[in-house]
Amino acid sequence: MTAHPSSSWPLRVAATVAVVFGLLTIVSGGTALFGGSAAEAAAGDAVPFVLWFNFLSGFAYVLAGIGIAMGRRWAVMLSIGLAATIAAVFALFGLYIFQGAAFEMRTVGAMSLRLIVWISIAVVAHRHITSRKAGDRVDDASR
Repeated sequence: MTAHPSSSWPLRVAATVAVVFGLLTIVSGGTALFGGSAAEAAAGDAVPFVLWFNFLSGFAYVLAGIGIAMGRRWAVMLSIGLAATIAAVFALFGLYIFQGAAFEMRTVGAMSLRLIVWISIAVVAHRHITSRKAGDRVDDASR
């Protein structure tokens, strides 16, 4: 059995969280968007641009998680980009609320969670992937 360096466990956790979070986002967003009238009623005052953004970004979450698991530098940039776009959509959502539009309070919680999760994933990926020398792989220290 190959021992893994202690520094690779944060990447494995981040990758797993990213993929699982992405799959759950795709399922929940897809249900809300394509689940018919019952799903639409359950969604309440969902904000369409936020709902579509979250659904589509779920695919990018999965891709980022796979990239992180493989130790790819592009996954770091994708994770940072996801955190930034989530923040931008959250700000637009705030402006939407400020204008007096109807919304679900659970969307505020969900967007807060997304932002915290993706900032955390981006930090972990940046610390553990970009700090390695070019050509190194995540598991090279174990060989």
